[in-house]
Parts: sequence; structure tokens; C-alpha cells
Amino acid sequence: MDTTRESFLWQDLAIEVLFTPSYSESYRRIYGYALAHLQISAEGRAPLPISETGYRSRFERADNIDAVGGAAAYARAWLDHAARSPDWIEAQEQARQLALF
Repeated sequence: MDTTRESFLWQDLAIEVLFTPSYSESYRRIYGYALAHLQISAEGRAPLPISETGYRSRFERADNIDAVGGAAAYARAWLDHAARSPDWIEAQEQARQLALF
């Protein structure tokens, strides 16, 4: 299993993506396509719209990840999509407010 590491900035937050394009050779033989493993983490484990803990692991078809331009592009698209959720928008607005109590 070869794993690559990529980093990028997302909303001023350093994001690291670990990507294993073929997590299980047995899976590939049985199903006919590779099962990839993505591990996405935020610097300091800051909350993300895909994870309150700042870390998320996901298994996905490798060809789906390739179709959007690779692991970092897939992670960025996933974050962008999740950031449109009302819960995330509200959490971000609350984080910007000064707490008096």
C-alpha cells in the first residue's frame, strides 16, 4: 500500500490529506475496482465541516477520486460542499462573535 501526503490551505486552515489509492488488493480482485482510503486532518485538529474533531477517514472508489483531480481536489470539494450546511455556517458565525459571558 503506497500512501501519499498532500497539504493545502482551506479557509486559512492547513489541511493534510493522506491518500492510499488501493487500500486492499483483495477488494480490487473481488469487485474489479480499487478502494481508496482518504485521511483528512486539520492543523491542530481544528473542527471541520466534515468532522468536529478535525480528522476524518473515508473509503471511496479510487476512480471517483481520480475523476475530480486527485485526493487534495476531492478533499477540497468535500470541504467546500459541507461548508454550505446551515450547521457549519451557524458554528462559524458563533465562533466570530465575541462572548461576553
